[in-house]
Amino acid sequence: MRFFNLMVQGTTSDAGKSTLVTALCRLIKERGLNVAPFKPQNMALNSAVTADGKEIGRAQAVQAYAAGLEPDVHMNPILLKPNTDIGAQVIIQGHSVGNMNAVGYHEYKTIAKNAALDSYQRLADQYDCVLIEGAGSPAEINLRARDIANMGFAESIDCPVIIIADIDKGGVFAHLVGTLELLSPSEQDRVIGFVINRFRGDIALLQSGLDWLEERTGKPVLGVLPYLMGFHLESEDAVAASPTKQGSETKLHVVIPVLPRTSNHTDWDALRLHPNVQVTLVRKNEVIPPADLVILPGSKSVQSDLAFLRELGWEDYIARHLRYGGKVLGICGGFQMLGEYLDDPLGMENAEPSSAKGLGYIPMRTELKDGKQLKQRTGVISSLGDAYIKGYEIHSGVSEFQQSVQHFATLENGELEGYLSKDKQIIGTYLHGLFDDKHALKALLDWAGAVDSKDFDYEAYREQEVARLAQSCDEHMDIDGLIEQCRAFQEKRS
Repeated sequence: MRFFNLMVQGTTSDAGKSTLVTALCRLIKERGLNVAPFKPQNMALNSAVTADGKEIGRAQAVQAYAAGLEPDVHMNPILLKPNTDIGAQVIIQGHSVGNMNAVGYHEYKTIAKNAALDSYQRLADQYDCVLIEGAGSPAEINLRARDIANMGFAESIDCPVIIIADIDKGGVFAHLVGTLELLSPSEQDRVIGFVINRFRGDIALLQSGLDWLEERTGKPVLGVLPYLMGFHLESEDAVAASPTKQGSETKLHVVIPVLPRTSNHTDWDALRLHPNVQVTLVRKNEVIPPADLVILPGSKSVQSDLAFLRELGWEDYIARHLRYGGKVLGICGGFQMLGEYLDDPLGMENAEPSSAKGLGYIPMRTELKDGKQLKQRTGVISSLGDAYIKGYEIHSGVSEFQQSVQHFATLENGELEGYLSKDKQIIGTYLHGLFDDKHALKALLDWAGAVDSKDFDYEAYREQEVARLAQSCDEHMDIDGLIEQCRAFQEKRS
């Protein structure tokens, strides 16, 4: 079996790189090849935990699923988790090497690149094909020096490249031609074609543009992918909008604040998609509507995000919400916010040691410490009828209760996890992904007040969407021809 690789780069962020790699993973797997996804560098607050307790970007976990694989840390060796506008926590092959500002990380890239090349080679030695996802755009002139996310990496391993652009944003021909023009001659030579994403309408009206593009650049258009209505795939980083549902089926109104450093927002994807649940995401300076359930989400900078909530009136809103019988769920950072104190003695989230008063609903004190809890977990929601639950932990804080409490769940090793208030209005937990299993979802909806809600299997829905995406790409691209094109590229270069 001849090994081949391919890198998908985009003209912009959110052009469709992650979705195209996901589709290609599934389609190449269906052709009997062992294929692995790879992204050398990912900047995202939406991450996943591997079975051996390492942290990677959420998109690569989804792509691994499409390829029929368990997520592996080598699929995303460099993960940057922003904690300020100019800095991020840098995670190399699953281990944090500390916080760096943008300039500091730029200097560090030479070291980081070695880790990316090492991880890539491990996958290349194991699989028939490695599908590589770029980051942002390869034409960011200010970032080209020491680039390890796009063409810099492609040049290092000498792989072919597809450039994808989102026609729904407008200006697709300018995006593609401009991106190609800003590449060096050797980089242009490795571009084997273009893909146009999210097209609506009659393809005949686009044909003259496609002909012009191919004549102008000398590069073929490998596919025009249609806009998939209502399509859902777990978001790599941006907080996905929540659809407004019409009619009388809504049984539960959920309100969630969008924090400056919201992390793992895929936690509520199953709620957004549930036919009986209306999720409203509230951004800065938007009116907070009435709700049955308030979810305080995960956060990469808990103290500053809590200050943000207070500034916008959420503290008073939550007090009033609870006074009238509403429910509150805090997940990870949101769980910590519901406690009494948040201590950062090492200055991990801030420039110097600090302490902040929490919302005070849970008798708990949290201290940020070196190292992270990174675990996949299973168990039962012992406080709510022993429904099965699975999820994962990603946090640096160590929380201690100041008195005896009722716990939320009992985990696989007998460990008691989380908190449930005596009046059953407040739940706090470190478990991300707790709505993804249908049994836990039903138990939590019952707790929140939607006792007659329909059964909804989020995991089956995700499989349906991956299959729909792959089928669409199979219909609008020549996948077998693309595989041969990639192999021909490498034979020509060898």
